[in-house]
Amino acid sequence: MEAYPLIIFALWLSLAMTSAWAIQRATGRSGWIDTIWSLAVGIGGISATLLADGNFDRRLTVLLFVALWSLRLASHIGARTRRSKEDPRYAQFLQEWGEQAAWRLFIFLQAQAIAAFILVLAIYLAAENDAYFLGPLDVIAIIVALVALCGETLADAQLARFRKSPGAGTGICEVGLWRYSRHPNYFFEWLFWCCFPFFALSQAVLSWLSLLAPMMMYWLLVRVSGIPPLEEYMLRSRGDKFRAVQKRVNAFFPGPRKSVTQLHGETW
Repeated sequence: MEAYPLIIFALWLSLAMTSAWAIQRATGRSGWIDTIWSLAVGIGGISATLLADGNFDRRLTVLLFVALWSLRLASHIGARTRRSKEDPRYAQFLQEWGEQAAWRLFIFLQAQAIAAFILVLAIYLAAENDAYFLGPLDVIAIIVALVALCGETLADAQLARFRKSPGAGTGICEVGLWRYSRHPNYFFEWLFWCCFPFFALSQAVLSWLSLLAPMMMYWLLVRVSGIPPLEEYMLRSRGDKFRAVQKRVNAFFPGPRKSVTQLHGETW
């Protein structure tokens, strides 16, 4: 694994997130940040597959999955940003930062560039694998990627449909996949990044670094910038209605809903 592609990826991602910061300051819409981030990771990932020296068929497969992920997520967030107000997570951050919001947002987005670099590194390591393609680990990787992309697309579509229904402004989505996880879109987003270690793992010494991608995504989504600020917003805007959902529906991993009897049993 050569160092110069990694330097190029790091510089590109830092520049992309600097542009995202400038656009947010100019428009006041933080949704463009995640749109640009998705495209930046996608462009970086596609470049990684082109610069890598691994098996051609595996590189092509990884490229297609990265392109599908990036275009789908960026178009979804971009469309949502055009028709909605400020992202509640970023709005909360900006409010907490007060007069220091501008420079703290800049630092925060550079941290996002570092996170994006870890993801692109996983893609690069997957594309560097020169072992025979379509072995057992490749089959697992393809299945994981397909399930993740289809699951996240379905979850986003179900939420978008719910938001158009009467009473959505004060209600909580519990239809389809949202019956079994409070954040199925986050779950499938994390699951997608689990495919790259399967593509990457081989005899290469550094292939284990690809595991950092799903580990980091889980930490970010569950502990930092995903679920915590979004659920704080939901508690402020939905109150006891959302607290009831928290008690009966898993936060991240899909699972069976708790019945009223089970809830009463836990209470006692």
